[in-house]
Amino acid sequence: MLKVNAKKYGLLLTLVWITLSAMSGCATINNDLPVFNTNFRTGAYMEAGTLAAQKAGKLDGCASGIPETSDLLWALQAGAAKRACGEYEESTAFFDASENAIKDYNKTGIIGNAGATLGSILVNDTVLNYPPEEYDGIMVNTYKALNFWAQGNINNARVEFLRALERQTRAKERFAKQIAKEKENLAKKQREADEKRQRRLAAATTPQERRAIKNEPRLDFNKAVSNPEIDKIMRQRYSNLDEFEAYPDFINPVTTYLAGLFFSVHGEYNKAANLLKETYGMVKENGYVAEDFKRVEDLLDGKKRSGGLVWVLFENGAGPEKEEVRIDLPLFLFTSQVKYTGIAFPKLKTNEQAYPYLALENNGKELGQTQILADMDRVIQTEFKKNLPSMISKAVISALVKTYAQYEAQRQFGDLGGILGGVYQLVTTSADIRIWTALPKNFQVARVSRPKNGMIRIVAPGGEAVDVKLPETRFSVIYVKIPQTGAKPVCEVLKT
Repeated sequence: MLKVNAKKYGLLLTLVWITLSAMSGCATINNDLPVFNTNFRTGAYMEAGTLAAQKAGKLDGCASGIPETSDLLWALQAGAAKRACGEYEESTAFFDASENAIKDYNKTGIIGNAGATLGSILVNDTVLNYPPEEYDGIMVNTYKALNFWAQGNINNARVEFLRALERQTRAKERFAKQIAKEKENLAKKQREADEKRQRRLAAATTPQERRAIKNEPRLDFNKAVSNPEIDKIMRQRYSNLDEFEAYPDFINPVTTYLAGLFFSVHGEYNKAANLLKETYGMVKENGYVAEDFKRVEDLLDGKKRSGGLVWVLFENGAGPEKEEVRIDLPLFLFTSQVKYTGIAFPKLKTNEQAYPYLALENNGKELGQTQILADMDRVIQTEFKKNLPSMISKAVISALVKTYAQYEAQRQFGDLGGILGGVYQLVTTSADIRIWTALPKNFQVARVSRPKNGMIRIVAPGGEAVDVKLPETRFSVIYVKIPQTGAKPVCEVLKT
């Protein structure tokens, strides 16, 4: 029977185990997300929801009675797919579980978990639970509000809109705390590396051993992170980040507008005026938003507005995905005594909108067309750009630690160790490309006077038309979702 000296070959065995684990984890991510995306974007929402629900795991109730999920990203996907199916209660349950997971993350974060942080350094961020973006949490509460609104549960809809707005207010504060924690974590890693080196020097018994330790490449995290060569490479790779005009910090115009619209149709004009004014400041080019703001201001001034109104909200196309960009770094940035060193980063890849607009018709006459309200590409790109320095820092630290492990394997076991160390670093150098892909490319809105016959036809250019019978109410809000050209529209009439 073959016996392996675990103490002597511990480093090699560890590298083999980590390499195999990384290959398995990446395969799961790369196989499941494309299947979900295909189903969701072609309108197969039932199939998409079933897959996402399976991946999210059984929703277990915690002590507070709020559902919990074992996988935040899949709970987000399931919530969106169930909502598209009109299964509002199931959708809200998945979004409740998502919100619970996001709250836990905001309290502790992956940075506070030493074991998880070590795993991300030795492998990559895919070994960690999905880290929610700020826009994830904001959209969770926004979608929950829309679910309740569609069910006629106005009180709960109001609560969720207020929560979404509160998330936007507190996002900047959470982000600042996260950056401070990461800087503290970097300083701690540097202290630990320096102390370990000093202990080895103190334990050395011969001048030759001490000399060898001093000649080893030093784990200098601060120098590696601030290396101008790496900064130059990053600027080249991400030169397109300034193409998008940013929204204000962590503010999503669709959430602000929808809350303003909700409060306006339910007579809470002071709240509505502030929110619609804020939205107008972000999307001055949208005439409907300007008119909505003016309407509420007139009502506050005592001017009466007569006649019914119909709003059509259009959730259009598919939001960005992430793809991997691998950057092979010059060996001299770390040490020339290794086989490979590199970094992998996620890069946003935008998708197409389903249609440029939707036309609203009555008796063959066009009443209006939807206009851009919120560009989710811009929302996501704005936050991605803010997170980029942190992503670079973590990736460089990971590369430095892996390169050092590769150097040690080469030093202890010769070319065999160096080759295995290089394979380990090559395989585990992988970007985290997880992202909530059920979000749209953009949101659009149109507003027209209520037709006398109570009918609206919604027409996609070159696509399918949907006839909607309006409820017998003064105000009607119609929500339409089309994730891809040719997909069957999802159409719901919110209860006002």
